Amino acid sequence: MISYLQIENLTKTYGERVLFKDISFSVGKEQKVALIAKNGSGKTSLMNILAGSDVSDSGSVVFRKDIEIGYLEQEPVLNDNFTVIEQVFTSSHAVVKAVKEYEAAIQLHDDKILQNAAEQMDRLGAWDYELKIKQILDKLKISDLERPVKELSGGQKKRLALANALINEPDFLMMDEPTNHLDYEMIEWLEEYFAKSKITLLLVTHDRYFLDRVCDVIIEMADNQIYTYYGNYAHYLSKRRERIELFNAEIERAKNLYRREADWMNRMPQARATKAKSRIDNFYKVKEKAGRKLENQEMELEIQTRRLGNKILELEHISKSYGDRVLIKDFSYKFTKNEKIGIFGKNAVGKTTFLNVITEAISADSGTIEKGETVVYGYYTQSGIKLEEDKRVIDVIKDVAEVIETGSGKTLSASQFLDYFLFPPETHYNMVSKLSGGEKRRLYLMTILMKNPNFLILDEPTNDLDIITLNVLEDYLIQFQGCLLIVSHDRYFTDRVVDNLLIFEGDGEIRNFPGNYSAYNDELQARKKEEKRNEEKSEKTAIEKPKIKDSSKMSYKEKKEFEELETHIQNLIKEKHEIEKLLISGTCPINEYSEKSKRLSELAELIDEKEFRWLELSEKNV
Repeated sequence: MISYLQIENLTKTYGERVLFKDISFSVGKEQKVALIAKNGSGKTSLMNILAGSDVSDSGSVVFRKDIEIGYLEQEPVLNDNFTVIEQVFTSSHAVVKAVKEYEAAIQLHDDKILQNAAEQMDRLGAWDYELKIKQILDKLKISDLERPVKELSGGQKKRLALANALINEPDFLMMDEPTNHLDYEMIEWLEEYFAKSKITLLLVTHDRYFLDRVCDVIIEMADNQIYTYYGNYAHYLSKRRERIELFNAEIERAKNLYRREADWMNRMPQARATKAKSRIDNFYKVKEKAGRKLENQEMELEIQTRRLGNKILELEHISKSYGDRVLIKDFSYKFTKNEKIGIFGKNAVGKTTFLNVITEAISADSGTIEKGETVVYGYYTQSGIKLEEDKRVIDVIKDVAEVIETGSGKTLSASQFLDYFLFPPETHYNMVSKLSGGEKRRLYLMTILMKNPNFLILDEPTNDLDIITLNVLEDYLIQFQGCLLIVSHDRYFTDRVVDNLLIFEGDGEIRNFPGNYSAYNDELQARKKEEKRNEEKSEKTAIEKPKIKDSSKMSYKEKKEFEELETHIQNLIKEKHEIEKLLISGTCPINEYSEKSKRLSELAELIDEKEFRWLELSEKNV
């Protein structure tokens, strides 16, 4: 296999903190590789080193010289002085530049400039590429091309950066959490896009369905080492479990051996002197191995839940709009005990607004909200992380509670609670500013759960959390005894946790669906297939010959006209389809655009006229 990337003995530290040490791996042509590690293990730092925006302490990074490299950062840096279209076409790629000039020429309405741009498109064979660009922009819902980049939200900027990365078509694309800020339709389209593409990928993602459907190699960073698994996510889970069981068995054997050897070492110095020096040296090696921590000692969340009364939350005829934009329209719902509801829908259809309305962070335009007296919200918001950067990690927890009660009746100190959430003791007195983005989210989640809520509301809780934390959080939420309301584009997470969906269909319409994401997706795909069948059937019917009825009641002249109409209508429809295809393809000569467009309008009128006459004649037979 041709190597596109070779990493040898790479090390990166921040002060006394070792992110990774002497790691080595390679990425071959057309491989799609996922990088997995706990938050704070240095995934983003490694990606930045590979992209050249950070440097390692030691080791080497070697890319194949003749390849184009792209990098989608977790928090992309765009040019605020650009418009969206200018940012989209930020590339030295000749074809991209040609498409950019063609799009600009269209806006100028200058036939000469447009013709020159079109000829350049012809020379480079760029028409198919233009269609591909328009498809990417459409799928990622990037439509206002003249809007300044500085006016975009964080999610819009991420989608714009993703579009730019795909449009530039690098040979090797690195991506850090590419599915953040994408709705489920966009994610599924991206999965299909990469499945068909021969592009080489190296990505960091917590989206396990995306990982499973896109990647064929998984590289795990753990304990300053690299473990490579060839296969999908399911294969990785199986092999990782085997590796951990073997590793833990070796540690247990080392502990047993250490106890025996320690007993020997504690005897009189004379006894040790009679033994070979190699046994003494081996003792220290065994001691080091026995002192290593067992792996997979992950947190088991068992935080206490307050009692819920019979009345929980009742919504009656709730509506909410912003100007002409209707987000919630006349929605009613009564929440019951132990409900686990997922909220699904495209971006910007009102999901977060809905959460803010029911928690009364913002007011509804109409309707009533009645909350039970025993309800205690735990609200994890997308923008809710407001941790003080100059505060120590342990103090963030102590500010909420010095002692935390668990569901089993036990109590945990702030320090034990941090251990519980995979913050090792050496990080407890670190400043919050030293934490990675994922670690900050995990700390914020802790502050929500430790307040013992009985109605949990989680708005995109999976963004930036590592897969290990997600697995444990899922296990906790499955056992959670209160009400649960989740907005998440993580389909794997939703599948495991929820048993009911509220589907935001747009224009304020909210549909209750009994089932998880997979069940809803099955229904969605079945509906799409049915729509496609109906569309194909309609097209076939339009092109088919009109059925000739018995024309015995027509005059001779009318019979002849009726028969000629059938052929004429078919020819008109055929011509119309050919012109539509030509205009869409982008291969129509500039000087013929106006003529073809005019002819298309004429054809539509002629077809209507001829079909009406055909129906008129056919009715004479009824």
